[in-house]
Amino acid sequence: MPEQDEKPEVKEIKEKLMLKRDMVWDRLDSKEKEGVFLFAEGYKEFLNRAKTERQAVKEIIKFAEEKGFKRIEEPLGKAKKVYRVLHNKAIAMGILGEKPIEKGIRIIASHIDSPRLDLKQNPLYEDVDLALLKTHYYGGIKKYQWVSRPLSLHGKIIKKDGSELDLSLGEKETEPIFTIVDLLPHLAHKVQYEKKLEDAVIGEKLNILAGSIPFPDKDTKDRIKLQVLKYLNDNFGLIEEDFISAELELVPSEKARDIGWDRSLIGSYGQDDRSCAYTGMRAIGDIDNPKEAVLALFLDKEEIGSEGNTGAKSRFLEAVVADLLSFEGVKADDGAVRRTLMNSRAISADVNGALDPDYQDVHEKRNAAKLGFGICITKFTGSRGKSGSSDASAEYVGWLRQVFNRNNIVWQTGELGKVDEGGGGTIAKYLASYGMDIVDCGVALLGMHSPFEVSSKADVYMTYKGYRVFLSEDRG
Repeated sequence: MPEQDEKPEVKEIKEKLMLKRDMVWDRLDSKEKEGVFLFAEGYKEFLNRAKTERQAVKEIIKFAEEKGFKRIEEPLGKAKKVYRVLHNKAIAMGILGEKPIEKGIRIIASHIDSPRLDLKQNPLYEDVDLALLKTHYYGGIKKYQWVSRPLSLHGKIIKKDGSELDLSLGEKETEPIFTIVDLLPHLAHKVQYEKKLEDAVIGEKLNILAGSIPFPDKDTKDRIKLQVLKYLNDNFGLIEEDFISAELELVPSEKARDIGWDRSLIGSYGQDDRSCAYTGMRAIGDIDNPKEAVLALFLDKEEIGSEGNTGAKSRFLEAVVADLLSFEGVKADDGAVRRTLMNSRAISADVNGALDPDYQDVHEKRNAAKLGFGICITKFTGSRGKSGSSDASAEYVGWLRQVFNRNNIVWQTGELGKVDEGGGGTIAKYLASYGMDIVDCGVALLGMHSPFEVSSKADVYMTYKGYRVFLSEDRG
């Protein structure tokens, strides 16, 4: 029987009982649709300016100060909004609430690092009369996606005398870019075509083309390399040894762009996880007097397992909570910090992989996220048997679902592919170790972990709205 011929009572029962997912566009009026496109413009600007974790921290600091947040080391007086920076690679924004902080904090935790190419510590060399730079890939982009594309260079260099240099090259049309050349198809049959895709381009061949003009003295060895070093010394005061104390990252130089005739999608590098970082930043920035204390964390090193002193495995969260407790006049000992975190509720603000129209067979379609269907709740991540996942409780997912429904947030659920296909992890498990409730929740992407990821403007906007109501909704 065609659906339009169903009896009214059957339609009523189906409407009441069956799961139904709406596209965001179908739930918005014309005014809010305009708001989606306006919100996306600010997001694209953030993507263009924050291509590395250091640049993201600078952008978040600028935003925080515009919204009245004060640096935690400054005299705070009666300030309720504070931020704290960790080694210029991670940052937290917090607001004290009406309730005692030991009752718990609302936390949104995202990461601001993305897969990239790092220069090695001794990168510059010469071969076949060309200057090249050795790299070590960071995070999980397929290696072949790095070749034959324009790359920009960003980072910090500590010179021999201890002075610092922030370097950014390749973002402006007037600036040179860098690239990794690929082998022409005429010669690639045995070297590439007969290999598995993951072996076609090996890591040690991800070498950056950096120059070709020789030093004028024809009797000098490594003339091309020397001329590059002379340029670096003349323009930046650098010597070769300075590379050893440098963090230089190569990222795609392309700007964020609208996709499609209707401009409904965004294509850009770094949307994992800056789509969630930007929406989390905007959400906490639009809150003034929350019932509970709120905190937005922007962490580093997620793409390599949250290691190091700026990742989720560090004690940064504990230090920030201790500061907030002290502002309330509470003795910030280990017990108080642990109680506060155990009473907290959190969102691990991270992306999920959207159902790919050309590779639907790797997804389990009933449980896959889709572009345009709103903020995605991912109850568990991990691999195969949920290995490496925190797996949110039914009670917590039920509570969050009610929060979203009460506030007209368009949401969906998702998982990272079929059970045996693969999977992945997030920072959720590291925050879950404190005993707090936490679930992954964020934007669904096509082409995730590629140099040009695709998001829906509607999903980005709805993620912002979802994070905002999560931070402001009173648990009662």
